[in-house]
Amino acid sequence: MILRHITRVMLAGIVVILPVFGSILAFVWIEASLASAWKSVPSLANWYFPGIGIVALLLAIYVVGLGVTTFVGRWLFRKVDVLLDSLPLLGPLYRSLKQILGYGEGRDALFERVVWVRSREHEAEELGLVTRDVGPDARALVFVPGSPNPTTGRLLLASATSLRPADMSVHDALKTLVALGKLDSDVSTS
Repeated sequence: MILRHITRVMLAGIVVILPVFGSILAFVWIEASLASAWKSVPSLANWYFPGIGIVALLLAIYVVGLGVTTFVGRWLFRKVDVLLDSLPLLGPLYRSLKQILGYGEGRDALFERVVWVRSREHEAEELGLVTRDVGPDARALVFVPGSPNPTTGRLLLASATSLRPADMSVHDALKTLVALGKLDSDVSTS
């Protein structure tokens, strides 16, 4: 019993810490790589300052974000999306990552739709993501993610009467959970 508790708590800690340490490791690696490349070019060596790799990364992220928010950028992104989706080895991994991040919806996606689940403990509702409908008696498997870390939560087998459709995409639901509800987006309660 103690070993089970320790294992569960350790796994929960890893799930929470892994993205943080992965991000820090990525930033350190990018900074070190760009710094060595920058310093190796004699004409640029005088312009180097600590943190230039992080500044370059943030600038690149901004430019990519700016690109995909324009008409031409969205068109180009759709073409790249189709290309990555069709690659033999990387395609399935790319599709899985898109679904985990909430970009896929419908029958073939990880989450089919977003619902409000009536809570039995409180007079409240929780945000749930339907993974699939089960059986002839109108029941659904619903993942109720935690907030602000939607990778943890619980899986419910819920009746249709305890579910109410939410007027939002899976991606918007995940963003709302991560932001603890502090978004400008409309969270429909109708």
